[in-house]
Amino acid sequence: MSAKLPPFDAADPLGIDDLLDPEDLAIRDTVRGWAADRVLPYVADWYEKGELPQIRELARELGGIGALGMSLTGYGCAGASAVQYGLACLELEAADSGIRSLVSVQGSLAMYAIHRFGSEEQKREWLPRMAAGEVIGCFGLTEPDHGSDPASMRTHAKKDGDDWVLNGRKMWITNGSVAGVAVVWAQTEEGIRGFVVPTGTPGFSAPEIKHKWSLRASVTSELVLDDVRLPASAALPEVIGLRGPLSCLSHARYGIVWGAMGAARSSFESAVEYAKTREQFGRPIGGFQLTQAKLADMAVELHKGILLAHHLGRRMDAGRLRPEQVSFGKLNNVREAIEICRTARTILGANGISLEYPVMRHATNLESVLTYEGTVEMHQLVLGKALTGLDAFR
Repeated sequence: MSAKLPPFDAADPLGIDDLLDPEDLAIRDTVRGWAADRVLPYVADWYEKGELPQIRELARELGGIGALGMSLTGYGCAGASAVQYGLACLELEAADSGIRSLVSVQGSLAMYAIHRFGSEEQKREWLPRMAAGEVIGCFGLTEPDHGSDPASMRTHAKKDGDDWVLNGRKMWITNGSVAGVAVVWAQTEEGIRGFVVPTGTPGFSAPEIKHKWSLRASVTSELVLDDVRLPASAALPEVIGLRGPLSCLSHARYGIVWGAMGAARSSFESAVEYAKTREQFGRPIGGFQLTQAKLADMAVELHKGILLAHHLGRRMDAGRLRPEQVSFGKLNNVREAIEICRTARTILGANGISLEYPVMRHATNLESVLTYEGTVEMHQLVLGKALTGLDAFR
C-alpha cells in the first residue's frame, strides 16, 4: 500500500522545508517575526522619505537576535550555519534589501574581515560590540573611479615612523555615516592592505549620499580620508593583496544569493494574493490563463533559486564552496529576482507602482543589488574563465 502523499503546499511547492531541521526553522521564524514587527509596518514610509531613522536601534535589536556576524564563531557571534545565515538574509530582504544590506555589510564584510584577518587584539576590541549591534561597521573598497577593478584603487597608506597615514576616497559605502568603525582597503608599498579605522579619527568623514532611487531605506555614504593617522596596530596583519577584500565579498555575495529570493518571494506573494481578489471581466484575474502562466513561471524561478541557495549553503557548511559557485548563484538569483518583481508588477497593473504594495520597492532595490558586490558582467567573466580557462577580464 503506497504512502499517502502530503498536500500540495503553494508556499513551498518543492518541499524545500523538508531539508531544514528544527533549529533552521526556528531561526528563520525568529528573523521573519522580527521583520514583520519592526520593519514591514514602517519600511514604505522610510523608503518614501529616503531614510532609515532607527538604524542604531534596529542594529541593537538585530544583535539581540543573533543576526550580526551570525555565521562567525566566538567573540559574541552566534556561530550559526551558512544555511541558517542564508535563511536570515532571505527573511530580511523579504522585508527590504536595505535591511539585509545593513546586516550583510556588518557581518559578512566588516566583521568577517576582522574575524578572518585581524589580530587577536582587534577581534577582542571590535567583534563583541559589533555582534551586539552596539557598534556599526562599514567596508571601504569601492572608489569613485574604481569599482569592478579594485586593484587600481587610489586610496593609499604610507608609513610615517610607526604610524600609517591614509589618504583617499571611497564611494557607495553602506552604513558609512553611522559607523563607529570602518574597514578600509588601501595601496601600500607592500600591496593592498586593510585597516581598522575608528570613525572618530581626525581626518575621517563620511558624508551621506542623497537623491537615491534605490536602497532608499538604507544609509549610503562616501568615505573621505584626509591624512588619517593610525597606529601600526590598525593594519589587518593576516593578509596582503586583493585576496583579503575579495574573500570578504565572496562571503557577502553568498548572503545576496539568498536575500534576492526574499525580495522575489515578497513580490510573488503579493501578485498571487492580488490575482485572487482583483476582478476583471466578471472574475478574478488569477483565473485567466495568461495570469496563471506568469504565476507558474515566477514560482518555478523563485523556488529553483531558493534550492540553489540551499545547495550553496550546504557546500559552504562543508567547506566546499568555491567563489565561482557564489558567482553562479549571485548572477542567477538576482537576475531572476528582478524578472519576478517586474512580472509581479504587471499583474498588479497600476497598483504595482504604489508603495501600498512592496513590488516596485523591491524591484528598484534589486537594481542596486544587481550591480553591487560584482556586476552581472564581472560574474559572467568569472564563470567564463572557470569554464574555458581563459582570462577575459583585460
